[in-house]
Amino acid sequence: MSLITWTKEQFATNVSAHDQEHQEIFRLLNVLGDSVGSGDRAAVGRDLDALIAYVAQHFAAEEANFEKYGYPATPGHKAEHDKLVATALDLQKKFHAGEAEVTGDTAAFIVGWLTNHIPNVDKLYGPFLNEKGVA
Repeated sequence: MSLITWTKEQFATNVSAHDQEHQEIFRLLNVLGDSVGSGDRAAVGRDLDALIAYVAQHFAAEEANFEKYGYPATPGHKAEHDKLVATALDLQKKFHAGEAEVTGDTAAFIVGWLTNHIPNVDKLYGPFLNEKGVA
C-alpha cells in the first residue's frame, strides 16, 4: 500500500537531482510502510535504517547546493532538516534497543512532514537555484 505518491504538481522543485531524491525518499517510505504492515520487525529495522540514511544523504546534497550558491534561507531550512534528523536518529536508536516500535503513526508523521516541507519549504529554493543554473 502506498503511503505517499510523488506528483510533479505537488512536489516538484524543478531541481532535477533533488526531485529524483524526493521520489526515492517516497519509495523508501512506502517500503517501510509495507514492512510495518507485515509485522516483520527485522524488515522494519532494515527499511528504517535505509530511509534515514538516504534522507541524511539527501539533506546533505540540498545543503551543499545552498552553500555553493549562497541560498539566503539556508539557516532556517537547515534547522528543519536538523530537527527531523535528530527525531529520526532518536527513534532509530530506541527501535534497535527494543525501546520503541515503528508504527503507522510513525509513517503518518513522516508523510505529514514531507507533505508540509517539500511544497512549503523546498519549493522555495527551486527558483533561486534555477537562476544560478541548477536545473
